[in-house]
Parts: sequence; C-alpha cells; structure tokens
Amino acid sequence: MCILCDAQPRGLVGLRRGLAFDRANKPFSKAAVMRARRAEESYARELRGVARQVGNLVRGTFQPGDLGWAVGIADALNRYAKVIEPWADAVGRRMLADVAARDRKMWLDAGRQIGRALHAEIKGAPTGALMQARLAEQVQLITSLPTEAGQRVHKLTVESLTNGTRAEQIAQEIMRSGDVAASRANMIARTEVGRTQAELVSARSQAIGSTHFNWRTVGDSDVRRDHRALDGKTFEWNAPPVADKRTGARALPGAIYNCRCYAEPVL
Repeated sequence: MCILCDAQPRGLVGLRRGLAFDRANKPFSKAAVMRARRAEESYARELRGVARQVGNLVRGTFQPGDLGWAVGIADALNRYAKVIEPWADAVGRRMLADVAARDRKMWLDAGRQIGRALHAEIKGAPTGALMQARLAEQVQLITSLPTEAGQRVHKLTVESLTNGTRAEQIAQEIMRSGDVAASRANMIARTEVGRTQAELVSARSQAIGSTHFNWRTVGDSDVRRDHRALDGKTFEWNAPPVADKRTGARALPGAIYNCRCYAEPVL
C-alpha cells in the first residue's frame, strides 16, 4: 500500500515534511549503515570457531599421502557438519535477529519525525518470509565450512598421488585447512550480514513506496573498481545493476561477496 496516496491532507503534509527532513539529515549515511552491520563481528567470531575445529580435526589425524586417511577425514568433517546443524540454526537466527533489530532501529530513528502512518508502515514491512529464507541459507553456509574443507583435503591428497606434486607442498596445503576455512568464515560473515541488511532496507523501502535507491560506497581505497563506477548512481530496487563484471552478477549494494557498499533509499 502506498501511504502517500491514502493519507489525509494533514497527514500528507506531515509526511512530506518528514521525508524532506530525512533527505536533509541523511539517516542512511555510511555511519548509520555501518552501525546496522556490527552483527558481522560476532557472527564471524562464531564461524571462526567452526574453522578452528576443522583445523584441529585435520592436524590431529593427518597421514601424509594416505588416500584412506583423506577419505576418512572427509567423512569425519561431513559428520561434524551434521552434528552442528542445530547450533548453526541458532547462530544464524541470532545473526538475523541482530541485523534486523539494528536495521529497524535505523529506520525508526530516521522516521521519528515523519508521522505515525509511515512509522506503522516501517514496523509492518513484509520481512518475515525474507528472514525464513535467509535462515535456511545460513545453516547451509555454516555447515559447508567443514564439508568443503573435507572436499579440499581429498582433492589435494588425490593430486599428490596422481600428478607428482611434491608431498611436502601438499602437506603444507592440507595443514592450512583451518586457515582456509577461517578466511571463508570471515567472508561469509561479511557477505551475509551485508546481504541481509541490504534486503531488509529494500523490503522496508518498498513498503513505504520507494522504487529507487542510490548506490553508495564507503569511499576508501579498498572499494572495488566495479563499485566505484556505481557510486552515486540511481537504480530500481527490482533491477539492481551488474555488481561484478567478471561474472555478470547483479546485486544490491552490500549483497555480493565482501561488499561494504550500501543503498540510500530514494524516498
């Protein structure tokens, strides 16, 4: 429902004044969005715990050049992934609840002076189905840390036996399994928190009648070239731009791997 269409004249004036206030004070500034993404730190810490256990399992049982060991450790890591599914569900729920609460606070702070009708629309935005879908994805991503580590160990062991790769080199790579998993854990945390927050902003923006957003970067030297080219440009929520020219992937700001960009709703 478009509240701007249904509001009474007096409310409409208040809403327009409020929207002008929002634009003037930039409630969707970099600082506000970064506060909403602080859930990344605790989520990454939880996921790195899984990565450490992966490293412990591999290092504690490593048998160089033994294909039987590689198959066995892959099976052990798959079993570990099954064991942690309930824990992964709980951790995913906490992350999503944290991001949703921080994002909601950002919106309500922004809407403090824009009238009761818009305040109600923000609270009632259709985010439930979005959160359920995101939770299922979190469980899959968390449990993929040990399963992918097992696949990697198996692949490295097979390579050492079939293509003459030096045993020492393969052993070093296998012993890095925990570090590789930790790096992926950090990427998952950043990407998933950013993606969740981006999709919440999109849902709440469209619930109050917004159709477009401005792409904003954090403005430092680590911003990727593709995203520097998008900075300041305006796009439709339902037609995001190509965010990775190598793959042609389209995404909202913050909703692609390791992206720190954010969407500024056009209200």
